Amino acid sequence: MLRRLLAPLDADKLLNNGVRPFSETTMAKKQKRTSPRTRSKAPAKPLLSRLPALAPDNLTGEQQSLVDAIKSGPRGQFNNEGPFAVFLHAPAYGALAQKLGGHLRFNTSVPPRLSEFAILCTGQFWKAQYEWYAHATIAAKQGVKEATIRDLKAGRAPKSAPRDEMAIYAFVKELYAKRRVSNTTYVRVHKFLGDAGMVELTGILGYYVLISMTLNVFRMPLPEGEALPFKEPSVK
Repeated sequence: MLRRLLAPLDADKLLNNGVRPFSETTMAKKQKRTSPRTRSKAPAKPLLSRLPALAPDNLTGEQQSLVDAIKSGPRGQFNNEGPFAVFLHAPAYGALAQKLGGHLRFNTSVPPRLSEFAILCTGQFWKAQYEWYAHATIAAKQGVKEATIRDLKAGRAPKSAPRDEMAIYAFVKELYAKRRVSNTTYVRVHKFLGDAGMVELTGILGYYVLISMTLNVFRMPLPEGEALPFKEPSVK
């Protein structure tokens, strides 16, 4: 009796008796039936700006002067979107802000690759949709590696980034978390930027925090058809 119980199961006999063996295929089908249904993610709703769009052909003299200043500056063009669309609503302030931004982006001693890297760190920290959309492409053109950009976007430390970028990453992360930086963190960046570069890097970070807050407060949308790079927080 015991031998018969311990004998190997004969699949043919089981089938003849109307019993199906519990095969891998059967198990897979069962798992497929019992696994929770996968739900497709709905596309994120586009942001709706809190400010009305201003038509370029219906601007005040002061607003037009701001547009002309941006066009004649280092950017070389005016796009009626992002922070510049906000600046139009307060053109005297916008004229000063855009001039500072133009200098910090184009005319400092901080190499463009490192400047754009710092801007991405700021955009990711603030989840500033338009800022990331605009500068991720610029950063890649200036030499920031695609793998680094992916890591930053996901909130991961960019471990494959070169030492100078990693030093700036640590600087930015510590500054935003603690509102201070340690001597060790400061010295790591100072070694390759020097005194002037440290002042300018801090200015770059401060300016793009200003831009991030501007974009987030006024919910500035991306161009039509562009997907939001970050999940938008649910804020009423």
